[in-house]
Amino acid sequence: MMHRAAGFGRGLKPWIIALLVLLLLTVVAVAIGLLTHFLVSGQKMEYYHSTFKISDLRINSNSGQSSPYQLKDLRAMSENLVDDIFIDSALNKHYIKNQVVRLTPEEDAATVDVIMVFQFPSAEPRTVRKRKIRSILNEKIRNTRALSINTSSVEVNAMSSSTGKLTVQACCGKRVVPLIVNRIISGETAARAAWPWQASLQHNNVHQCGATLISNTWLATAAHCFKDKANPRQWTVSFGTTINPPLMKRNIRRIVVHERYRSPAKEYDIAVVQFSPRVTFTDNIRRVCLPEASASFQPNSTVYITGFGALVYGGESQNNLREAKVKIISDDVCKQPHVYGDDIKFGMFCAGYLEGNYDACRGDSGGPLVGKDFKDTWYLIGIVSWGDDCGQKNKPGVYTKVSYYRNWITSKTGL
Repeated sequence: MMHRAAGFGRGLKPWIIALLVLLLLTVVAVAIGLLTHFLVSGQKMEYYHSTFKISDLRINSNSGQSSPYQLKDLRAMSENLVDDIFIDSALNKHYIKNQVVRLTPEEDAATVDVIMVFQFPSAEPRTVRKRKIRSILNEKIRNTRALSINTSSVEVNAMSSSTGKLTVQACCGKRVVPLIVNRIISGETAARAAWPWQASLQHNNVHQCGATLISNTWLATAAHCFKDKANPRQWTVSFGTTINPPLMKRNIRRIVVHERYRSPAKEYDIAVVQFSPRVTFTDNIRRVCLPEASASFQPNSTVYITGFGALVYGGESQNNLREAKVKIISDDVCKQPHVYGDDIKFGMFCAGYLEGNYDACRGDSGGPLVGKDFKDTWYLIGIVSWGDDCGQKNKPGVYTKVSYYRNWITSKTGL
C-alpha cells in the first residue's frame, strides 16, 4: 500500500499546489513592500539649531600671531565632536549629519552655531525630541576632552524644514577648468581640477571603484562595490586626478548599501559612504549637485563620464583620471532585444553609443555620469553600474538613475 505524506495540499494536483504557493508568495511580497513604504514615508527630516561656547582659546585670525587654534580647525573639530556625540548615542539611528554655519570669535573663546539634521517618525512631538537632543549634547559635552565647552551655554532650537535646508545648502556643481573632453577607453586624461567631485574608493589601499562627492562628508557610489567587502575600516577614499599620489585621503566611516540590493541582481545598485574627517572645498575638491526626484534628462543629451578604470576589457585600473563625452540613450532603444532587452529595469538608463568605443570599464564602477544646465552647474545624473564588456557594439554602459533614488539618498544623508 502506498502512503501519502501528511500536511498542506493533501489530494491536490501538483500544479494547483504550485499556483497556491506562488499566490502566497505574491501576497507576502506586496505586504512587505507596503509595510516598507509606510515605515519610510512615516519618517521626516528635521533640523535643529544649536549654539555652544568654546572657552580657554586663543584664536589665530591673524597669521602674525601664534595660537594653538585656527578658525577652520575649530569648525572641523566642532563638527566632528557633534558627529561623535550622536553616532554614539541613543539617537544614532535618527542622526543624519551636522554643519557649523557660523563661528564667532570672542576674547579667548568662540561661539559655535551648528545645524543638526535628524530623521524621526512623525508621531512623537518635536518638543520631546528637542529635549532628548539637548540632554545628549549636555551629557556628552560635559565628558569631552577635545574642547572646553561650558554646558550652560548649550542651546537647542527646532527649525522649519525650509529654513534648515536653505541654511545647510552650499554651492555645488561648479568647476574652474574649461570643458575639453575626449574619451576614457582611448586614453585621454583629465586636466587637474576638471572634475573636482571625482573620488577613488580603495580597499586595503587598492583602487576598486569610483565615487562622487555629494557633500563634505558623503559620497555616492554603486552598491556592488561592497558585495564581498563591507567592512568600512578596510576602505579609504582619495581625491584628485591621480590615485598615487592622492591630492587628499580620508578614512571611511560608514557604508550604507541600499537595503534591497541583492547580488547578482542589478537593481538598487546604489550606496552612500560617509568618510572622516570632512573635506574643505577648494578648486580641486568640490561637491556635485544632486538632481531633484522629479528631474528628467532627455535622450540624446550630452553627458560626461570619468574614472580610473581599465582602458580595455580585462585590463587594469589607471593611475590618471580619464574622461569621456557620451549621449543618453532612450529606454526604447536600450530595451531592444539586440541591445539589453528586459535586463533594463526601473532605476536604470543607458548612455554611450551603439557603435561602441566610448564607454566606462572595469574600475569605473560607482563613478559619476554628470550633466550641466544652462548656468554651467553640474548634476550627478547617473552612477556607473554595469554593461557587457567595454565599448562593444550595441552594448552601451548602464547607469543607476540618481533621480529615481533621490529620496533614498536624502533619507540616509540629509542632502
